[in-house]
Amino acid sequence: MPKSEPEPEPEPEPEREPDRLPGQRAAQLAVVDPATGEAFDEAPDLQPDLLDTVVDRSRRAWRSWRGDPAARTAALRAAAGAVEAAGDDLARLLTREQGKPLAESYAEVARTAARLRYFADLAPKTRRIADGRPVHSEIRWRSLGPVAAIVPWNFPLQLAAAKFAPALAAGNTVVLKPSPFTPLATRLLGSVLAAVLPEDVLTVVTGREPLGARLASHPGIRHVTFTGSVPTGRAVAEAAAASLARVTLELGGNDAAVLLDDVEVDRIADRLFWSAFRNCGQVCMAVKRVYAPARLHAQVVEALAERARTVVVGPGLDPDTRLGPVNNAPQLARVEQLTQRALADGARVAAGGHRLSGPGYFFAPTILTHVPPDSQVVTEEQFGPVLPVLPYRNLDEALDAANGTGFGLGGSVWGSDPDRAEAVAGRLECGTAWINHHAELSLGQPFAGVKDSGVGVAGGPWGLYGNLRPFVVHRPGEEAWS
Repeated sequence: MPKSEPEPEPEPEPEREPDRLPGQRAAQLAVVDPATGEAFDEAPDLQPDLLDTVVDRSRRAWRSWRGDPAARTAALRAAAGAVEAAGDDLARLLTREQGKPLAESYAEVARTAARLRYFADLAPKTRRIADGRPVHSEIRWRSLGPVAAIVPWNFPLQLAAAKFAPALAAGNTVVLKPSPFTPLATRLLGSVLAAVLPEDVLTVVTGREPLGARLASHPGIRHVTFTGSVPTGRAVAEAAAASLARVTLELGGNDAAVLLDDVEVDRIADRLFWSAFRNCGQVCMAVKRVYAPARLHAQVVEALAERARTVVVGPGLDPDTRLGPVNNAPQLARVEQLTQRALADGARVAAGGHRLSGPGYFFAPTILTHVPPDSQVVTEEQFGPVLPVLPYRNLDEALDAANGTGFGLGGSVWGSDPDRAEAVAGRLECGTAWINHHAELSLGQPFAGVKDSGVGVAGGPWGLYGNLRPFVVHRPGEEAWS
């Protein structure tokens, strides 16, 4: 077990205002159900100037939370159980504000609890260094302080847990800010966890910008972990640099799936389709481009198009729904714009290609063919239910195209010979490469992108150590005193 840090002298706790976060009721943020396009609830719109109080409370809580690893383990195990007990309420509220099918929301809640349980049992290891000298050198680990976790709207709970579970396990405290499009389930999660965690160890703040920018730049924050777009990630890094806070940035991807000439199209079509369209395509590491051998291109397009035409699209609370709405109006407009731009560039629609009539933010699942390789729907992350399928003449051409992007989050290779596919996957310029599947992660593996897809590492022990700093103790050997 790691050695405990010495506990500081306690400071007097300031009197708490009646509201959990002082001033939060001054303004409210409307929350829209993407299945209807109508507001159904609201959340507090915290004013940025109130963050000083929030971060100060987080810093005070850190001073006791960091000192007892056994207590942290017990609290995080209890937190996992509390999330599971509240699973029904969390899942239904998540579907209501995010739009995903209820089964996917239950899976997200389960993943949230699993992360808490995984990190509860993970501890840094003290290590002795032997270099032949009469000196005992020991590496211990210390927490950083208050951590800012800024989370997007596609997986509000799962991505929140991916940030706060390792941070809390390491002995840090966390100020968690969800997207203003999906604040409700995160607030409920915060309330659930407040029953089993010490006060102010995890604080949820909700609101519009510039709340996130102010949080990232706050001098009391020692680590900023963010998932979102590349431009916003650059701004977060710049803001955190003012106080030299550590940053971990996951900035999305434009993952390519490369199909080899021996692929059995009918066998992989379902897996490939859902690798692109799960959560309505709103997954950072989803397949966003498919490269198929020219002789198989038409067969691949038709197999994917047939699934796009027949999948049940509807409100996430409908038990028959397999594909929900796009989460918000701005993202729906972007998906529509990218599709129309591709058609203007000469692309053809094999399935979908349009908004669905009626209420809500629904876009027909879309398969595009004859897409110019420089069209925006190929070169940019569409983050919606649109998938271009491009032919290639030789494998080197396909790999050049797959790697010819500023992104480098993930990629996959599909074929009948797994060994050959793995050898080809080794040529992809990305953080994770999959063989005959895509976008599956275990809790114990590192997750990181290259190029513009991010900075730092999440997941597994790497996620824990990313929330710690080394503390080295040197002591002379006994012979030095003889």
